[in-house]
Amino acid sequence: MKQLMHFNVNGVPYEEEIDPRRTLLEVLRETIGLTGTKKGCDDGDCGACTVLLGGKPVASCLVLAVECQDRDITTIEGMALDGELHPLQAAFIKHGALQCGFCIPGTLMTAKGFLDENPHPTREQATRALVGNLCRCTGYTRMVDAMMEVAKGGP
Repeated sequence: MKQLMHFNVNGVPYEEEIDPRRTLLEVLRETIGLTGTKKGCDDGDCGACTVLLGGKPVASCLVLAVECQDRDITTIEGMALDGELHPLQAAFIKHGALQCGFCIPGTLMTAKGFLDENPHPTREQATRALVGNLCRCTGYTRMVDAMMEVAKGGP
């Protein structure tokens, strides 16, 4: 039996009837149509589906949508404001921290959640923050470089 759910995605309120067995990832991609959040392993191991739930990074493939009642969700589509890239997005581009782009939405959401909580991290802390995000293209040095630049007030 479907349940009527209320939640905010990227500042937009949604009211949807949702099967309680559906994950947040499925609802974001299939019901709402926000496909920036990627489906990778479906086991919470790769980080491709990471979104912010109440400001905290979560693997959306492991969260049931019904757990998000009256919660704020931020996806990669919600990072840019008024057509301007978020500083992390701009820094990832500047530092060449992306190639195929599949892992990048989840990695950016993890980095954003981390920097929102720890605005002045050490390089080691920033490196550890990305441990749950797998990337096979660029490696992590450039991603951490981008995070550190943003932490220092750039780009």
